Amino acid sequence: MKISLIITTYNWPQALAAVLGSVRRQIELPFEVLIADDGSSDETRQLIHKTAEGFPCPIQHIWQEDNGFQAAAIRNKAAMKARGEYIVFIDGDTLIRPDFIKNHCRLARRGFFAAGNRVLLSRDFSQHVLAENLPVTQWQPHQFSKLQVNRAWALRTFPLGPLRLLKKNQWQGVKTCNLGIWKADLVAVNGFDESFVGWGYEDSELAIRLLNQGFKHLDCRFAATVMHLWHQENDRSREKDNLEMLKTAMATGKIRAITGIDQYAPEETPA
Repeated sequence: MKISLIITTYNWPQALAAVLGSVRRQIELPFEVLIADDGSSDETRQLIHKTAEGFPCPIQHIWQEDNGFQAAAIRNKAAMKARGEYIVFIDGDTLIRPDFIKNHCRLARRGFFAAGNRVLLSRDFSQHVLAENLPVTQWQPHQFSKLQVNRAWALRTFPLGPLRLLKKNQWQGVKTCNLGIWKADLVAVNGFDESFVGWGYEDSELAIRLLNQGFKHLDCRFAATVMHLWHQENDRSREKDNLEMLKTAMATGKIRAITGIDQYAPEETPA
């Protein structure tokens, strides 16, 4: 199975470099990496160009003009360019452990989208990880202190089996910092809804539409966990408006995005 890894980023090249370093150390590499860049400056472009040279899998840089928080749009643009049949979304501040892609591949099931979880690194520890280039994705849970991560126990791996289906009808907990989905399923609901601008709920609303379409939620905790670097909170001035759109999607049984991925579909060449 070909997995396209999409990494969303905005003007934090130091963190993106660390994330790409964790991708390089994967037991099973993704088929390709797509950097979904929501308007970063030239420093990020230079980093990606330099990193792509000699990287063990292809890297594409998909950039859009900086016009505020437009994560839904840049994810749609990157997803449409993905050549793999399965897409895994992470963020440019989430480090992945060596078995992350392997486990997402192992857990992928037709008719399901797979949501993993995250552990949060503290502010001081995040700064130390980046400054010293610490290989924390290779550490065992017992190597972390309570001052470094919020819940090191979440980094453990357990099979769980049928327990992974307990949340199959729930949208809660689905975040695009750790989400696996078949590209065809994403297209079926018209991708992310670009009506969501600013921080908040565009990933939850996607999960609701997937459930409304009949797809199910597979719980990837204790198998595919990311390590989230600390950063200042994003501007949340649009949170209330986005929450109202989320509630509307739940109330109406919404399936397709109003403004979605279909606008980026390549035009068919006339016969």
